[in-house]
Amino acid sequence: MTNIVVANTSEHFKIIETLADIIWREHYIPIIGLPQVNYMLKKFQSAKAIKEQVEKGFEYYLLFFNDVPAGYLSIKKENEALFLSKIYVVGEYRGRKIGKAAMVFVEEKAETYKLDKIRLTVNINNVNSIKAYEKLGFKNVGPVVADIGNGFVMDDYEMIKEV
Repeated sequence: MTNIVVANTSEHFKIIETLADIIWREHYIPIIGLPQVNYMLKKFQSAKAIKEQVEKGFEYYLLFFNDVPAGYLSIKKENEALFLSKIYVVGEYRGRKIGKAAMVFVEEKAETYKLDKIRLTVNINNVNSIKAYEKLGFKNVGPVVADIGNGFVMDDYEMIKEV
């Protein structure tokens, strides 16, 4: 059973940091390489970075499967859309409909905020995630390249879903 809990304490942020380290190393090293993974984990997915993001309006949620932390997501309310910043599930828990439950939750959040769109960015080489988002009704609206410092860029597609 999937349970989604707001992450708003230092303990929650540490759990997310640990989950991110596991998920990012298994999933992103083949896509963007170890140096960029290490940089992005420290810059964006450390407990300190998550706390700072929450202070700037990002909402983080832990995804539990049978009371075990199995993933997390992050959203931010924007003027025109709900930005799905992060949605990750640990490899051993994939295929258990956790991601699907998380997406239903995100769609409900968009409706609560009276927003009719959800937008996200996904690495252009993250083929399986792109296919999964397309199956969920997201449309690719084009490339977005962002300099994230230290000589690294995020080379993504922006995807949008009408809700």
